[in-house]
Amino acid sequence: MANAFVFPGQGSQFSGMAKNLYESNPFVKNLFEQANEILGFRISDIMFTGSDDDLKQTNVTQPAVFLHSVAAFKTLQDVKPDMVAGHSLGEFSALVANRVLSFEDALKLVSIRANAMQKACELAPSTMAAVLALADEKVEQICAEVLAETGEVVVPANYNCPGQLVISGSVKGIEIACERMKAAGAKRALVLPVGGAFHSPLMTPAKEELAAAIEATTFYQSSCPVYQNVVAKAVTDAEDIKKNLIDQLTGAVRWTQSVQAMATDGATQFTEVGPGKVLQGLVQKINKEMVVNGVS
Repeated sequence: MANAFVFPGQGSQFSGMAKNLYESNPFVKNLFEQANEILGFRISDIMFTGSDDDLKQTNVTQPAVFLHSVAAFKTLQDVKPDMVAGHSLGEFSALVANRVLSFEDALKLVSIRANAMQKACELAPSTMAAVLALADEKVEQICAEVLAETGEVVVPANYNCPGQLVISGSVKGIEIACERMKAAGAKRALVLPVGGAFHSPLMTPAKEELAAAIEATTFYQSSCPVYQNVVAKAVTDAEDIKKNLIDQLTGAVRWTQSVQAMATDGATQFTEVGPGKVLQGLVQKINKEMVVNGVS
C-alpha cells in the first residue's frame, strides 16, 4: 500500500498555528528558533498570536505554512513516504520530506520566493478568481479568448479538483473572464481576496529572482519521487526538479492531474501534513476511493 504525503500551500494559515507543536516538542521548538534566526524576525510570534491580516502578508504566510508543515513532518517517527507532492508553496515542504532540500535551504528559498512574489504583485493590479462547476476545457477556452481579444492577461492557475479551477491575471482580465464564465454556465466565478496573480505570466519578475537563488542552492538525490505541479508526474532528477520549481511561479498548479498520476502509480493513501485539511478534501473530490488523513 503506497502512501503519498502531500503538503498544503498559501491559504491554510491560521492564528495559533503550530503553537501546540512548539510547546510540546523540544525539537520543534529548536526548529522554530532556527527559522526565526534565518528569517531575521520572529515568525513564531506571528504564527501563534498574529491576526488574520498579519498572517495574510505573503512574506509571512509562505514561510509560516512551510514551517508548520515541515515541523509536523519531522515529528513523525520512522516514516518514509513512497511519493510526495505539494500544492504550490507546499512543493518546498515536499522537497524537504524527500530529502532533496535541507530545511535551512528550503526556508531561505521560500522567503526569497515570498518577497519576490510580493514585489511582483506591486508592479501591476492583479488578482485571482475561483470558477466552480465549469469544465476545465471551457475555462481554458474563455481565458484564451479574453487574452486574444483584449490583451489582458488571464490564465488557468490552479486545477484544484474537478469543477474547481482558479484563474489568474490582471484585474480587468479577471473581471471580463468572470462575466464570461458565468454566462457559459459556471455556478460561481468569484474574485478571491489575494494580493496578486500567482501562477501567471505576471509573476515573471519573481521567477527570475527565484531562479537565481535556486541555481545557487544544493539539490540532493531524492529519497522518493515528487509529483511536481507544472508537470503532474513523478520526478526524481535534481535538475528537472529545479526547472519545474522555477517554472511553477508562472505555470499552473495541476493538482487534479498530480493526484490522478499518484493514484495511477499506486498511491492508495494520502496523508496531508501541515495546517488545515484543504488537500484532504480536494483528494477525496478527485478520487473518492482514496484513504485520506492528516498530520498537523
